[in-house]
Amino acid sequence: MALIIEVKVMPSSGRNKWVLEENGLLKCFLKSAPERGLANKELIKLIAHAVNLPKTDVYLLSGDKNRNKRIKINRELSYEQFLDLLGIEYQKKVF
Repeated sequence: MALIIEVKVMPSSGRNKWVLEENGLLKCFLKSAPERGLANKELIKLIAHAVNLPKTDVYLLSGDKNRNKRIKINRELSYEQFLDLLGIEYQKKVF
């Protein structure tokens, strides 16, 4: 079963970095500018590399021209496992 994630992209950041905010929002800072689809291509490439899949198994479902993206990853993977592959510690709130 595929994993669908929501990511807020921050293009032209001068670095590639993943951040999970306290409210649970996953952010991706990208070096590429949001021109000619460069930031989208970089996002797909980063995700594919992190989960060890070809780029053809990572799809942009929505948000082509928006900072808020929905991504489909064709791999049997939980959200927590995905964050672990990114090097992000995920802690569920108790309250």
